[in-house]
Amino acid sequence: MGIQRTRRALQRVALGCIASLSLAAVTHAATLPAGFTETRVASGIASPTSMAVAPDGRIFVTQQTGALRVIRDGVLLSQPFVTLSTNTLGERGLLGVALDPNFATTPYVYLYYTSPTAPPRVNRVVRFTASASNPDVADASSALQLIELSALSTAYIHNGGALAFGADGKLYIATGDNSNSANAQSLETTHGKLLRINPDGSIPEDNPFLGQTTGVNQAIWARGLRNPYTFAVDPSTGRILVNDVGQDAWEEVNHGIAGANFGWPQTEGFTPGGVAGVRYPVYVYANAGTNCAIVGAAFYRPAASSFPAGYAGRYFFGDYCTGFIRTLAPPGYSAATAFASGVAALVDIDVGPDGSLYYLARGNGGELYRVQYAANSAPSISEQPVSVSVSAGQPATFTVSASGVQPLEYQWLRNGAPISGATQSSYTIQSTTAADNGAQISVTVTNPFGSATSNSATLTVLSNGVPSATISSPVSGTLYRGGQTFAFSGSATDPEDGALPAAAFTWRVDFHHDDHTHPHMPETSGIASGSFTIADRGETSANVFYRLILTVRDSEGLTNTTFVDILPRTSVVTLTSNIPNAQLTLDGVPVTAPHAFTGVEGIVRTIGAVSPQISNGVTYQFGSWSDGGAQTHEITTPTDDTTYTATLQSGGQSALFEDTFESAGGWIRTPGVDTATTGLWQRGDPQPTTQNGVTLQPDSCAGGSANCMITALQAGVNAGVYDIDNGLTSMQSPAIALPSGRTITLSFKYFLAHIDTATSADYFRVRAVGSDGVPVTVFTKTAASSNVGAVWRSPSVNLSRFAGQTITLRFEACDSQSNGGTVIEAGFDDVAVRAD
Repeated sequence: MGIQRTRRALQRVALGCIASLSLAAVTHAATLPAGFTETRVASGIASPTSMAVAPDGRIFVTQQTGALRVIRDGVLLSQPFVTLSTNTLGERGLLGVALDPNFATTPYVYLYYTSPTAPPRVNRVVRFTASASNPDVADASSALQLIELSALSTAYIHNGGALAFGADGKLYIATGDNSNSANAQSLETTHGKLLRINPDGSIPEDNPFLGQTTGVNQAIWARGLRNPYTFAVDPSTGRILVNDVGQDAWEEVNHGIAGANFGWPQTEGFTPGGVAGVRYPVYVYANAGTNCAIVGAAFYRPAASSFPAGYAGRYFFGDYCTGFIRTLAPPGYSAATAFASGVAALVDIDVGPDGSLYYLARGNGGELYRVQYAANSAPSISEQPVSVSVSAGQPATFTVSASGVQPLEYQWLRNGAPISGATQSSYTIQSTTAADNGAQISVTVTNPFGSATSNSATLTVLSNGVPSATISSPVSGTLYRGGQTFAFSGSATDPEDGALPAAAFTWRVDFHHDDHTHPHMPETSGIASGSFTIADRGETSANVFYRLILTVRDSEGLTNTTFVDILPRTSVVTLTSNIPNAQLTLDGVPVTAPHAFTGVEGIVRTIGAVSPQISNGVTYQFGSWSDGGAQTHEITTPTDDTTYTATLQSGGQSALFEDTFESAGGWIRTPGVDTATTGLWQRGDPQPTTQNGVTLQPDSCAGGSANCMITALQAGVNAGVYDIDNGLTSMQSPAIALPSGRTITLSFKYFLAHIDTATSADYFRVRAVGSDGVPVTVFTKTAASSNVGAVWRSPSVNLSRFAGQTITLRFEACDSQSNGGTVIEAGFDDVAVRAD
């Protein structure tokens, strides 16, 4: 479902795995700060994945299996708003929901889900309209597919799935890398991205990669994400914070901006630092111990605030496995404060119009809780004890969840009378007898400000025996390879019912990684036999196994559960090269040769060789792999220990000059050339400007980095104050020596933005000055009488005519109008000169 971490605990989830995690039925209230209480709004929401709160207080909750449920006035309605046919293997399914910004008058509901059939299997975003006669259900004829994303591989993890509207009225879509980390950087796939579309599914004309992409990939707004299961938009400022589920070390909160590159797989958290073009997170936390997957995203900006003033603008998020909720405070959102703990499998967080905080959890069969602030109040029963049916001799346990000002004290009651020693949040009768049948069990919870007594739960003691379940095949300890299909079968008997029919059987397969699980085959009832296929892509760790679980139920409702574990076959794979310390990649992540790992046989991996790369001052190009594969190609983890060798050859392309402007690199304003009075080139982090609805200067450099060359760095409030005026500004590079007899290529990134008073005499250009001292224009982009926003573009220029010379480059921008009558802004970044 959506949170997968590929090498650690996220498999712990299904955003790493939020799908139907196999979790113990632990019932307890979250621990909240003083003055806060919680109430369970709804339960029995099987496999919930996300939610959205409507302006009228209704809550829309997605279930992985395809149903969108509505909670109205604290009641989970029996009829879904809509039910989609979807594929639910692993983390796939119905994953995200968003409501139209004008939902009260335009009742559109947007959903993100996995198509049910293949090929190709894809994730889609579809829109439904609420029925005019019953707003709690969709108009059956209103379905409109807005976008169909890149085809999915056989990996069932890292789907992302969150949806939210930005302050600009555009729909933003978070997508996972489909368990292929190389996807995150590629502009040829929608995987591993934050996408941006118009509400009708069309592509906005100011998307940052429009000129570098085609088709659905033009929706890409930011890249370099692993599995962004949740994100949120601040309704007051428009700020976007994106949670990205990490792999080995760090969970991230990223500031979402147009064109940003969040670094995966080159970086995770702040490591390694200094990678050019990467926009590093605003906050990270380690996924060590029980932490595993960052989930839930909400800014506290309700229409009517009910929390203390210090919570205004805070960003709420949590962890799926540990079950905490924390907040980040504006303006930097860089330091976390604890808010809650003890949530059973948290998946989402939202804020209601009345100022209440809601959290959605998969634990205990799927629950939704409401958190309110009420200082100095009596306890609140957030989850009532439930009635229990057991066979005579079995234990019976009753549990209550309560919240309120600490300390909380408990006293359990039987038929209204106190039970000696029963003073904890749960009460257990270790061995029930016929005399216990019909007992009414309740509890009183007390704090310094009062008390609350729960509803009574009924204990039913049955005379019949517990059924017995047996898994016939496969046997426990059977070994598996990726892609292998297993048939399963079982039988069950009951002391009173005899042999139980297939209708009494429920099967499930969980995938275990480290000390966490995520679902593989969802609960399937009504069969005594079947089959399932082991995934051949996805989690790459070797400390994994599959658990086949069978639960049988007799005619009186008593159950028995058994399981068998299916264990992996493993082998050692070594990646090496013919040169020392060669830079290779494994699943897109840099590694240094020789690099050995233990993998599960049959699992598909991706290996690559960096080309070109420099070793001991010599430039090497990729030559070949020992298995005959391409520079980057997939391998299937073999049945025997195997070595793959990359052969690298000296020669090929070499870097002659590179500057990302992250530090001062010797550029100067071209002597005697500047004529402009404002908007002269400056190195730094740009400030955004807009005019007539057009973004004239972006709020970040190319790829989201911190420094570049900008003509209006101190942009101010008025877009027309610091732009280029009254002439030309020119910036000159250091001297660059070009070899002879080689093909020389200049690459760079730039933007030219202007309003509709511009003319073709306004321009951005690049000039090269060779040994004769004469500037030669090698690239020009002229303006026109139209509104053109700031979009970073990536041209390439052949400089071979200057081979054998030492040159300087001049980057120039011009406002031709002497009265400053138009607005011209420009920038350039990531300049590189290479020789082939």
